[in-house]
Amino acid sequence: MKMKEIIAKRTRLIDASGIRKVFALGAELADPVNFSIGQPDFDVPEPLKDEAIKAIKAGQNKYSQTVGDSLLREKIAGQIKEEFGWARPAVLVTSGVSGGLLLAFMAIVNPGDEVIIPDPYFVMYKHLVNMLGGQCVFVDSYPDFELPVEKIADSITDKTKLIILNSPCNPTGLVYSAQQIKALGEIAAAKDVVILTDEIYEKFCYGNKCTSIGNYYDKALVLRGFSKPYAMTGWRLGYVAAGESLRDVVEEMTKIQQYTFVCAPTPFQKAAIAALDYDVTSFVDEYRKKRDLIYEGLKDKFELVKPGGAFYAFVKAPGGSGTEFVEKAIKNNVLIIPGNVFSEKDTHFRISYATSDEKIQQGVAILCKLAH
Repeated sequence: MKMKEIIAKRTRLIDASGIRKVFALGAELADPVNFSIGQPDFDVPEPLKDEAIKAIKAGQNKYSQTVGDSLLREKIAGQIKEEFGWARPAVLVTSGVSGGLLLAFMAIVNPGDEVIIPDPYFVMYKHLVNMLGGQCVFVDSYPDFELPVEKIADSITDKTKLIILNSPCNPTGLVYSAQQIKALGEIAAAKDVVILTDEIYEKFCYGNKCTSIGNYYDKALVLRGFSKPYAMTGWRLGYVAAGESLRDVVEEMTKIQQYTFVCAPTPFQKAAIAALDYDVTSFVDEYRKKRDLIYEGLKDKFELVKPGGAFYAFVKAPGGSGTEFVEKAIKNNVLIIPGNVFSEKDTHFRISYATSDEKIQQGVAILCKLAH
C-alpha cells in the first residue's frame, strides 16, 4: 500500500506550513529576537508550583474523573455563577483550551455545518472545522479588527451551527467592547445560534475589564484556561463552562474526552484550585508596559491598531506582503509570523511581545530599519 493511501484524507485539510516555514528559516539564527512564541516569558508562580509538588508527593498522580477534579469544578462553577448569574453551570476540565476547542468542535460540528469566524482568527479554528467536514465562513474585520457584528448577522444562514468569539484576540490583541458583544448576543439569540467564546487571554486586559458573552447570552460555551495567566503552558489545563441550555453539549464533550484525553493532568488540577485565587495583576501590569513598548516603537513606521489585551500585535507589512516581510525580518534575526497563518489575507504579520523588554527594544529597532 502506498503511503498516500495509508494516511487519512482529513490530514490534507490541516496546513501547518506557515509556522513551519518560520521555524525552518530561523533554525540557524544565533540568539534571535523571538517575537513568534505565544507563551509568557515569566515562570509559574512559586506558590502554584508548590501546590503541584505537594499534590505529586501526596500521591495524587492517578486519573481524575474524566470531567475533572470535583473541588476544582466546584470552585470554577462558583466563580462562573457569580460572574454570569448562571444558576447551575456545567463545567468540564480540559487538557488546555486547545483540548477544549477540539472537544467542542467534535461535539457540535457535522459535515456541511457552517461556522462563522471573524478574520483574523486563532489558527486552530479553521483547521479543526475543516478536519471535521464543516464549512468556515470567514467574516472580514480589516482594517481596525473590531468585532464585525453586522457582517456576522448577514452571514448567518440555515446551516450556521456556531459563531466563534475570541476576545482578547489572538492575533490582533483586540478587546471587543461590551456593546459589541451584547449586540452579537442579541443576534445569536434571535437566530438561535451557539456562540463559542475563547477567553484564554481574559486576564490580560490593559483597559477596562474584559467583557464576556456569558454576561448577555446563556447559549454560550465559555472556554478559559491556566496556560497564559499563570505560565502553565506545559501543564495543559483549561476548562469549559456552560449554562443550562448547553449542559447536553458539555456532557457530550465529556464523553469524547473519556475516549481521547481521558482527563486533564491530576496534580496540576490540584494546583489550579489555588491558581483561581492567585492575583496576576503584577504580570498584567508588566505586559501592559511591553504592549506600550511595542506600540510606541512601531506606530510611526508601521500601520497597527493598539492592542487592548493578550500579548500580540498584528502589524501591516510594508510593501503589502506579510510573507515577504517576514522572510526579510528573519534574515535580520527577528522571528515573526506571517499574517496568512491567521487570516485569509497575507497583508500583515503577528508579533508576540511575550519576551524581555531588552529584546522588544532590539526587535523594534530592527523592524523599523526594515520598514524603509
